[in-house]
Amino acid sequence: MIRGALAAAVTPLRAGGAALDEDAFEPLLAFYAGSGLDGLLVLGTTGEGILLSREERIRAAEGFLAGPLPVIVHCGAQTTGDTVALAEHAAGAGAAGVAVIAPPYFILDDRALLAHLEEAARACAPLPFYVYEFQRASGYAVPPAVVEELRGRVDNLAGLKVSDTPFEAVEPYLLEGLDLFVGAEALLHAGLSRGAAGGVSGLAALFPERVAAVVHSPSADGAEALGELRATIERFPRHAALKFLLGLRGVAVREDVRAPLRPLTDAEREELRAWHESS
Repeated sequence: MIRGALAAAVTPLRAGGAALDEDAFEPLLAFYAGSGLDGLLVLGTTGEGILLSREERIRAAEGFLAGPLPVIVHCGAQTTGDTVALAEHAAGAGAAGVAVIAPPYFILDDRALLAHLEEAARACAPLPFYVYEFQRASGYAVPPAVVEELRGRVDNLAGLKVSDTPFEAVEPYLLEGLDLFVGAEALLHAGLSRGAAGGVSGLAALFPERVAAVVHSPSADGAEALGELRATIERFPRHAALKFLLGLRGVAVREDVRAPLRPLTDAEREELRAWHESS
């Protein structure tokens, strides 16, 4: 199973975000491959997965899986049927794991959420399955008791990716025998010092070498610096900013994002360009 530093990869788009930019997968994957990363998580929050159709997600997953790094495919969708179909595809296409977020909009009770996660895990078995916990995105948390019950029902539950903050919200998911990946870069040192398996970082989509260095040699100062870097990016529309800055780093990825996410304004581009040149 994957451990260490994983980038929450961006998804290359074109035509104002209306279509996949399939020509951009190869240069993006080459950039990630030489950066010290241990793997990728694709089509998650940073990867705009929830905004893509099932067919687009399948094609994008195949594009990422053509690269040299091991890939966990995020398969969480609004319906159980789509989630299961995506998980089955990922398992058959050579993914290293499947991650699933609690479906947003409807606040599921424990029974409904457990049933959803169990079907998704069984759909990709025996591939490692990861619960993607992100209360702000889902609108509700996956209770640790649901994770424990899921572990008793399936054989392939490998761990969790937890993007919650502060660390007190992450701590209950440090469950013995399950790998936990920290999502918030500022919490990497705290999580790794308590036994986390690594980090899945949206910032690593742009600065994989910096995140990998902190994951592989954890320090409080390193995590704090990553948190400050993330805060700078968050002052802008994050998805477009990450892609724009990747372009400035020489990666052939367009700024395009899927609506209702928005592109950068001219003023935002110039501010980011100036920041990039001075940093």
